[in-house]
Amino acid sequence: MYERKILPHLNCGLDLVGEVLYGKWKIRILWFIHEGHKRPSELLRKIPDVSRRVLNIQLKELEEHELVTRKIYAVMPPKVEYDLTEFGKTLIPIMHTIGLWGDEHQERLKRVILKQFQDNDANEA
Repeated sequence: MYERKILPHLNCGLDLVGEVLYGKWKIRILWFIHEGHKRPSELLRKIPDVSRRVLNIQLKELEEHELVTRKIYAVMPPKVEYDLTEFGKTLIPIMHTIGLWGDEHQERLKRVILKQFQDNDANEA
């Protein structure tokens, strides 16, 4: 597994939030867990583009950052569920607001994101 060798800059709140939420799938993982405790297989169904390995890494990081808890049931086969911590729940209103901003600017954001891919295709041709 990748180990960081350089300490991150933690000079302000944005640095701290970025460090905790950095990862392509973390915000979606948190949102789906917020809807109710989730097993990893349920998260894989809700986020089909994520690999099991990446999901497990990001869940572990979210657990290390005290945003989610993992409960292991002593059954065969083993059963694992994730829930938001009280600390993790404090992110939900912020994520909701960011989602509303995305909805409000959906067309513009799609245009600029897709333009990036079109520019890359033109440069490769």
